[in-house]
Parts: sequence; structure tokens; C-alpha cells
Amino acid sequence: MAKGYDYVIVGGGSAGCVLAARLSEDSAASVCLIEAGGKDSHPLIHMPVGFAKMTTGPLTWGLTTAPQKHANMREIPYAQARVLGGGSSINAEIFTRGHPSDYDRWATEEGAEGWAFKDIQKYFLRSEGNAVLSGAWHGTDGPLGVSNIPDPNPMSLAFVKSCQELGLPYNPDFNGAQQEGAGIYQTTTRNNRRCSAAVGYLRPALGRPNLTVVTGALVLRLRIEGRRAVGVEYEVGGKIETAHASAEVIVTSGAIGSPKLMMLSGIGPAADLRRHGIDVVQDLAGVGQNLNDHFGIDIVAELKGHDSLDKYNRPHRALWAGLQYVLFNSGPVTSNVVEGGAFWHSGGAGAGAAPDLQFHFLAGAGAEAGVPGVRKGASGITLNSYTLRPKARGTVTLRSADPREMPVIDPNFLGDPDDLRVSVEGVKISREIFSQPSLAKYIRDIRFPDASVRTQAEYEAYARQYGRTSYHPTCTCKMGKDAMSVVDPALRVHGLDGLRICDSSTMPSLVGSNTNAPSIMIAERAADLIRGNR
Repeated sequence: MAKGYDYVIVGGGSAGCVLAARLSEDSAASVCLIEAGGKDSHPLIHMPVGFAKMTTGPLTWGLTTAPQKHANMREIPYAQARVLGGGSSINAEIFTRGHPSDYDRWATEEGAEGWAFKDIQKYFLRSEGNAVLSGAWHGTDGPLGVSNIPDPNPMSLAFVKSCQELGLPYNPDFNGAQQEGAGIYQTTTRNNRRCSAAVGYLRPALGRPNLTVVTGALVLRLRIEGRRAVGVEYEVGGKIETAHASAEVIVTSGAIGSPKLMMLSGIGPAADLRRHGIDVVQDLAGVGQNLNDHFGIDIVAELKGHDSLDKYNRPHRALWAGLQYVLFNSGPVTSNVVEGGAFWHSGGAGAGAAPDLQFHFLAGAGAEAGVPGVRKGASGITLNSYTLRPKARGTVTLRSADPREMPVIDPNFLGDPDDLRVSVEGVKISREIFSQPSLAKYIRDIRFPDASVRTQAEYEAYARQYGRTSYHPTCTCKMGKDAMSVVDPALRVHGLDGLRICDSSTMPSLVGSNTNAPSIMIAERAADLIRGNR
């Protein structure tokens, strides 16, 4: 059965929720949002600490990478959300926006006119509802709740002190005038509950009669007539349905899902499409190319006592933590686990205009899938680091013409020698942070890497073996004007009418931070572009 709307949005992740809410503000515009996953009803979504339990499981697509040539041919788990809210429903809730120079680079070097920091800062401010910070760098009335972690774990506070002992300045605001330094992250939470894009944007809009949300629906292909996108075909409840779009089809399926859908619909590298028997609608060489992601490398220490969140792994302590949260809205459940952070330079203080490394401190060990833990019964801590602007580029390609098959994801981690060099410096700095007095007094020993890792070659081998995705895939449908760009600076797909892509896949290059807030910013600006507000 076919249904008609003005706008059909494909993908209910961070960007899709923003656009559904913003476009349906106009009561004269009918909007349909289609999401493959279910509603965001799982209780772990809404507890800040729940992040650690959701990096695998039913709320993800269960993806793994192709064997990584520069990472010991490992097939690395690649968590991508499959639920309303997308990544914002299962991520670590860290609120960072990147460095202003990232957006200036987009505009001046990468063909994304109108996306310089001076142009897009207002969209960050429009989205942000900060409970603590205000002024020129922060918004206080936006749908995305942002707040401080109410009671950071003592190990997180010790981490920030250890960074200062190593020479990193204290930074209370990574989204202010200066990014570098160490501090406690702000998180996308409100009143000690996760504030995903589904909660902050979509939920207040659900009562609007002009907004339809369809969940559990796999979009099979875009419907193209002539040179215009006119709707989508999707499968829900075993039936094939069609949603027509009189104004625009807006693809917000993320850096993996968006290029997959484009290629299934005949939009992409012509030779690859023909190989799978797909008729070519628009030959766009860049679809699925330029995949850019952060390759995070963890170090793990075992503690002398039980000072980290790991002590709540014991059933009686977990029960008490749950009761404390339910009864008093406080305690360890209010933690996002990844409490502390830092931005720094691989070459030391003043080595560059912007930091080239980011650190995430976890007040626990083995919290995420694929990260080593400590001995049974012991408590630990973890420090993750990654190169902020990796030079390597990877690909997302079709496995077949069957929409139900997962694509082949090859991030090409460490595919550039400079990425390996900077990554190793991140591991070395991580080790030095753990060796400073404020943390060292709690640490029994550093388990990964152990004392046998000393030489440059040994550090490089460690990076290849233990690095993993940081869940920040971008750039696979990048905006710009060159031969590899897929959308123009207004996010319109080259060569076709009525079709935009409005998500992290359109970034020309990866920003130097977590990517959820920038994805929301892209959708906020897209809403203005679609409505004709420049």
C-alpha cells in the first residue's frame, strides 16, 4: 500500500530524529520517519551507565569489519545502532563538538562552502540545552540536554590530576575557547537520564498529526522516476510498503547505511553496481568511499583495591546501585563510565594549532566489547586514545544486491604510516598518565600493555593488535564539488532532484572529537536548508 507525504526521512538515528522534529514544526508539512530498529524502550538506553551493556546485542546491527590489513587481519566488531535515536541512544553520551579549525577546513579546503565554524556555530547553540554552561560558546534552551556528571568516580578525578602532573592543563570545558587539556566530560544527559535525539527532539513531536513514525521497517530502495527521487520502498511486518515524497526524500541512515541504500538504489560507482546486477541511475564514484573513523587503542590497569565502578559487578552492589538510582536518582548508575577525557598533542605542548589526540578514561575495565579486562574479582581502569584526524580512508561496499545482507566495511585502520605514528604516541602518553602519582598510588600494575612492551616496534605491534573502532564512521557520502563528492554544500545528491543526505556520511573529513553533536548540527542546518532558511 502506498502512502503520501511531503518529506520521507530514512533512518531514525540522531540526524533523522532532528529532521523529523524540525520539519514537522510546520503543521502544513507531512513528514514520515522510517527506522529499521525498534522504539527506544529498553531501560538500559535511559540509564547513563547502560552504555557499557549496549556495544553489542539487539540494539546494534551486529557488524564486523573486513579483515584489517594493517591490524593483523583482524575482523573488528563495528557497533552501529539499530534503534530510534541511533548512536545517541547507545553511545557513551560524551558531548564534544570538534575544533573550530575542523569546520574551517571543510569550507576552505574541502569544497563545503557555508560550513565554516562561523557559519555553523549557531546550529550547535540551537541544539544545546546546557544545564551548567552558558555564554558565547553554549546554548541553554536547545532540545539536546547537556549536563555535568553529578558524582564522578574517584578514579576519574585522579585521572584528571595525573594529566595535570604530566603537564596537561585542566580544562573544564572542551567545547569552549580552548580544546586542549584534561577534565571531566559533559554528557548528553538531563536530570540524570540519557537525552538522546529520540528523547530530546522526537519525543516532544510525536503528538503532531503531521508526523508519522514507522519502526521495524527495512528500507529496500529509493524510488527514482526520471531524475527525481519520489519515495521509498520498505518492508515491515512481512509486507512491502511504499512511502511517496512530494517534496523530498531525506536519507539519514549514517555512514554505513546511507551509502548502502544509495548503491542498492542504483546511485554509486557504476562498475560496482553492474557487478551486482543493479541498474545504474546515477554514476557517483564517491558513494561508499572515503570512510574515515577513529581507531581507539586501550590500555588497562588493575587496581590494588576496588575504587572503580567495577566493584558494582558484584550482585549485591549492583542491586544497591539500582535501588539508589530508582529511589534517589543518584549513585553509580548516573555515570556514563567514560567520565574523564583529554585532548592533547602527540608532539607535546604547543606542537600544533589543534590537538591531534583524544583520550577517554573509563572508570572500569572490560566495559566495552573487545576491550581486555583484569583478573576475575579484581577492579580496573581503562584509558583509550586515538588519532583525531586519521589520514587513511576506507570503503563501504555492497556484498550483494540483497538489502538484507550487511555491506562490506573496510575502515582501512592504520592504512597511513602517520596514523600509526600518532596512535603509538597516544599509547605512550596513556602509559605516562597512569604512571603519575595521583593514579599510580591506586594501580597494582598495568596489564595491557604489560612491561614487556618497550620498543617502538613493540608499541606498534600492540596498536595493531588491540586497536578498535571508536564508533565514529563518517565521510562515505561526502559533501563538496570534486569528483568524489556525493552531495553539494546544500546536501543535495549530485545529478538528482528531491534527494538529500543529511548525516555524518556527508562530512568532508572527520572532525577532531566524538561525532554525535556534529551529526546533530548537520541535521539542524539541513532543516534550515530544506525550509529555505539560509
